[in-house]
Amino acid sequence: MSVSEHPVALTIERRVGGATALLATVMALPLLDGLFVALLLAGTLETTVGMLETGLLVFGGSATVAVIVAELDEGRRPMVRSVLLIGAVLIPVATVEAVIAPTIESALELAVFQRFAGVVILVIAARTVSAKVADYLPSSGSIIILGLLASVRPAALTVEIVFDSSLMARAAITAAIGVGFALAVAIAAPALRGVVDLDRFRFGSAVALGVFALPIVGVFDTDAPIALAVLAVSALFAYSPDGSDDAGERASESATDTDYTPEDSSRAPWL
Repeated sequence: MSVSEHPVALTIERRVGGATALLATVMALPLLDGLFVALLLAGTLETTVGMLETGLLVFGGSATVAVIVAELDEGRRPMVRSVLLIGAVLIPVATVEAVIAPTIESALELAVFQRFAGVVILVIAARTVSAKVADYLPSSGSIIILGLLASVRPAALTVEIVFDSSLMARAAITAAIGVGFALAVAIAAPALRGVVDLDRFRFGSAVALGVFALPIVGVFDTDAPIALAVLAVSALFAYSPDGSDDAGERASESATDTDYTPEDSSRAPWL
């Protein structure tokens, strides 16, 4: 099944081209569009469950799985090498953003900004379901900018570099969880091809993202790993060994027989 059937990956694929560059962009997207900083400020990484959910759903997720399984047709070792190289950049950048976050935090009303961070995740979940839905939704970056404007307190801004070792460690570990997830998928990719229904996993991941966003928005307050449970169930239902015979046929057809057009990807998802 081609990655062209994953709306988020499709949008990026038309801009960056190669499979390795596509994977790097998909995994780095939370750092590029401000989502990771928003989650840091929202306190999402304060718990182990929050770190796991962010690493698996935000840095990992269905787009990462789709790119590795459907697009990276290299051998296992080259795929592992590519993921490790991406991680060598991803983890330090996540740590640097954890250094910047306290300065941003000093100028924001966090209760307001946190809700905007949750809305961003809901939008990403909707985009994961369908590229056509994305045409009617604001971009992640624009929502974060609106959140900054709505919650900013310029008088309270304190411009100083704060090395919060605990926050930096949590940021690095969270990014490492995402890289570790991608590494596991890369190692298992030869066995996964033909037995994983990427569409099922994509829809399940979108639901998991939506569940992940609800506590951030403030709909309900719970420390239970509900989003992780949804992701695990999605992975279970995505396992489809009976579809191995026609998986190659679906993959070849999807490159030419697709519902999406170049107009669907006229803007990158972080713009």
